[in-house]
Amino acid sequence: MNKEVSHKKAFVLGLQHLLAMYSGAIAVPLLIGSALKFNSTHMTYLVSIDIFMCGLATLLQLFRNRYFGIGLPVVLGCAIQAVAPLEMIGQKFSINTMYGAIIVAGIFVFCVAGWFSKIKKLFPPVVTGTLITVIGLTLIPVAFQNIGGGNAAAKSFGDSKNLITGFLTIIIILAIEVWGKGFIKSIAVLIGLIIGTLIASSLGMVSLTPVMQASWFHLPQLFYFGVPEFEWSSSLTMIIIALVSMVESTGVFFAIGDLLNKDITEEDLKKGYRAEGIAQIFGGLFNTFPYTTFSQNVGLLQLSGIKTKRPIFWAAGLLMTMGLLPKIGALVTIIPDSVLGGAMLVMFTMIAIQGIKMLKQVNFEDNRNMLIVAISIGLGLGVTVYPQIFQTLPETLQLFLGNGIVVASISATLLNVLFHAKQSEVVLE
Repeated sequence: MNKEVSHKKAFVLGLQHLLAMYSGAIAVPLLIGSALKFNSTHMTYLVSIDIFMCGLATLLQLFRNRYFGIGLPVVLGCAIQAVAPLEMIGQKFSINTMYGAIIVAGIFVFCVAGWFSKIKKLFPPVVTGTLITVIGLTLIPVAFQNIGGGNAAAKSFGDSKNLITGFLTIIIILAIEVWGKGFIKSIAVLIGLIIGTLIASSLGMVSLTPVMQASWFHLPQLFYFGVPEFEWSSSLTMIIIALVSMVESTGVFFAIGDLLNKDITEEDLKKGYRAEGIAQIFGGLFNTFPYTTFSQNVGLLQLSGIKTKRPIFWAAGLLMTMGLLPKIGALVTIIPDSVLGGAMLVMFTMIAIQGIKMLKQVNFEDNRNMLIVAISIGLGLGVTVYPQIFQTLPETLQLFLGNGIVVASISATLLNVLFHAKQSEVVLE
């Protein structure tokens, strides 16, 4: 049984979860807003209300009830795989068509949740272990890119200041993990981010301009950019992206279930998918984005050792508060990419190790299991490094096959069915 923590400690742990996912959460509005040439007023709304909706979406998952909510310590944020399709829809049609497509995709997810949850039997340890390992491994390049400065094309990428602050952040987190005691040890990532930012500030890498420019208060507005418009090809595109997100979320649900020693049932999956569907519908109505369960926070649960929901409730509350108070929200954006990258590297590798631990259940004396894991990890990492390998295929297929996690998931599932047609799983008894 996981021991509950006090609200004071839960607040600090919640802040740590928030900082772990914040850069990923605001990346989507920043990328889409700049691609669609939003002005500063629109961009302020987009970022602040997006953060608010991340908190609301997280609450939808935490509050388990008859109809939705998986009730696990998960954090929801913007689906990064939705960026390119949303930019394409916004440029080809309109912003309102973009939000119409998000609403349709959300309704689709809610409606198919029960059917999609029946895929549980296709996810024995050989598949889930492979999928979670790939989730961790495919995120590692993102961490390294951030350590280098965030933009690999920039002349300053790999600058000594970036490397110093990035790797010092890793060293600080490791030192606290090894020599820290009790609660201090459980907030190693948060302490690493704070000290890393202070070191970066002494090197002239921190600017308070975003905080000075941000407004004090902002409320979500229904149809802020106008009434949603519906177009079939745009809706179909976002439905495909929603399916990709559901596959990723399945891996995250199983990873957390393994951490908590909890069996994830069909009912759990159905309620989890439904909560994500509702969150997407809200995203379309309030003109933000699709929301999905974030994988980066799984590593944090493992690192901190605190696996209850109370810190996540605090994280959700903090996200909603920061969304309503953009000036406070902007304070988090001053953390340099290199410092975030250092923390990410520790967390993402922990996810990969969690997957490897799950694979310990698998009977590798059976050569078929070796092939399932080897081929699926190889395909997943290969697509992550070179997603353009599928650039000559139809765009719809590219949306699926350009995601290493989805490719690994499809590969592991199909190979498992092919090799173990009459066995649901092959594990060591």
